Amino acid sequence: MIKIIFKTEVLFLLKFLNLNLEQNKKLALQKQKEHKKFLDSLKKKPPKNLDYLTEEIHEEVFNEVDCLKCANCCKTTGPLYTEKDIERISKHLRMKPADFESKFLKTDEDNDKVLQNLPCFFLTEDNTCSIYEVRPKACREYPHTDRKKIYQINHLMLKNTGICPATFSWVEKMMQKTQK
Repeated sequence: MIKIIFKTEVLFLLKFLNLNLEQNKKLALQKQKEHKKFLDSLKKKPPKNLDYLTEEIHEEVFNEVDCLKCANCCKTTGPLYTEKDIERISKHLRMKPADFESKFLKTDEDNDKVLQNLPCFFLTEDNTCSIYEVRPKACREYPHTDRKKIYQINHLMLKNTGICPATFSWVEKMMQKTQK
């Protein structure tokens, strides 16, 4: 009974405290071991309806969470830019791909192309994206809570719980629904 009350309180905090990012990060750190254990269990023995549950909970969470009130992902994490992303975005901005890369991107230690600086240059004051229609694939897929075979990205889900309140809520709800 106590565990259920705590989970309800966690979901209440995330929903009604205006997506308090510091609180989310703190809760994510507190629950990291529990979340890791749960996500690992999904990998070891995924429920038969996992893809269905994943999508259902994703829809539920994003009916409750407004990304435009948060945009923490755009403020704190830079997406990987593929060559297709670079071509599409530079064309949209009427720039040469090489000019786009030199103005906005750098190559990181994994040899991936990422933003030079954070927050994202394309994030506007009202938390919208100025290149939303042509945004990078990584941005379109973030926070990956609707992905099939979700257990394949456990490390990413765990990391994202501290960045994205929706991801934290998704893990909590998935725990509730699969452990009934």
